[in-house]
Amino acid sequence: MLSLQDYFYKWMKTRFLLFFLALFLVSCSSKKEHYTAKEVESWPVVKVDSIFKDLDKPIYDRKTAQLDKSFQNLKKKTTFNGTVLFAEKGRILLEKSYGVSNLKTRKGEIKVDDVFQLSSVSKMFTAEAIMILKSRQLLDYDADIKTYIPEFPYEGITTRMLMTHRSGLSRYETLADNNWPDKRKPFTNDDMIDYYIKYKPDPYFSPNNGFHYCNVNYALLASIVERVSGKRFVDFMREDVFDVIGMNDSYIYDMPTDTMVSLYLPNCVQGYYVGRRRPRQAQNEYLNGVKGDKIMFSNVEDMYRFKVAIDYGLLVPDSIQEEAFKPGSPKYSKRKDNYGFGWRISRKHPDCYYHYGWWKGYRSFFMFDKKNDRTLIVLTNTDKGPNSDVFWKMLKDNTISLAPASINIPVMELEKNLNYPFSSYRDR
Repeated sequence: MLSLQDYFYKWMKTRFLLFFLALFLVSCSSKKEHYTAKEVESWPVVKVDSIFKDLDKPIYDRKTAQLDKSFQNLKKKTTFNGTVLFAEKGRILLEKSYGVSNLKTRKGEIKVDDVFQLSSVSKMFTAEAIMILKSRQLLDYDADIKTYIPEFPYEGITTRMLMTHRSGLSRYETLADNNWPDKRKPFTNDDMIDYYIKYKPDPYFSPNNGFHYCNVNYALLASIVERVSGKRFVDFMREDVFDVIGMNDSYIYDMPTDTMVSLYLPNCVQGYYVGRRRPRQAQNEYLNGVKGDKIMFSNVEDMYRFKVAIDYGLLVPDSIQEEAFKPGSPKYSKRKDNYGFGWRISRKHPDCYYHYGWWKGYRSFFMFDKKNDRTLIVLTNTDKGPNSDVFWKMLKDNTISLAPASINIPVMELEKNLNYPFSSYRDR
């Protein structure tokens, strides 16, 4: 039996619904489609905040303040200098920059939308390109890569082995350092393949007979993307990944091959070597002509867009995306983390996936906790700074618990005039 209070709430709810139904019917029955600015100005202003109140906002604010304090302390106590984004359960709680862009003069504040070199965090994006080709049935993970690069001089290596670092191939950096005649000229992916043909260095082990993290694997994947798609790697990444999900500030650095290596990288936050002496600006590098394993540029917001895209199956079907987070080495040492497709799989933190990057004055961190739906992205322009343990502590901190929210993918799609290829969120 309903109480008097229950009857009152039921009566109020009914009147409220009838009011909005009447308003809807009146608006639908009106034949007038366009209104003048004067008419619009005469409409009553509804203060939404007076009707709806976010009761969880104080909790979010506490969490944001806690995170900001942690990074402010890092800035004071270490050489931390860069941008960060922390998201939890569908909400970006912290997106902020700390420090300066010019470490020599200590001038020029870093902006949150500044782009940084991602170093090895580039690998997860290269892996995504391979998965897109797989979803289009243009590529077989388990076919010999000679199917796509016929001139490659090693047998039995597959695309899957490249993605999971099980090819056994030796480092291209050593090959180039020992043989490239003029370090003022760029060394490219095509040069790398030519050098493996010319010198055929001994592999570390036979294909699929072990794990060895090696940049050559992902450089070869970029070359496979070019051979299979018929596009340059920089164009495929822009047209089939970045543009699709609105990563408007991201790009693959395309070093001009007909000129000398520039002194510094253009159009980005510059990297620095820091230590006891005055910070030294990192110079451009002839090996930056090799793509796929590094040399992608992005900012924290674009990278979070990518995280949302893989969460909601916006680039490839879920069945293909999920393979990125499966252990690539079943007999891998229990003392170490495993590796999927462009992602490391944490042993210490179950259901957590990550990648770090370090290259020529930059360090980057991309970490997410699937169980608690938390993401931490950190981009820095120094070769030294806080270690990953500090960031894992932030990611795994459960002192403040947040309620789940939703990410409005359809609105993103309409507002940005995007057309996601798969959009598996519609089936959820």
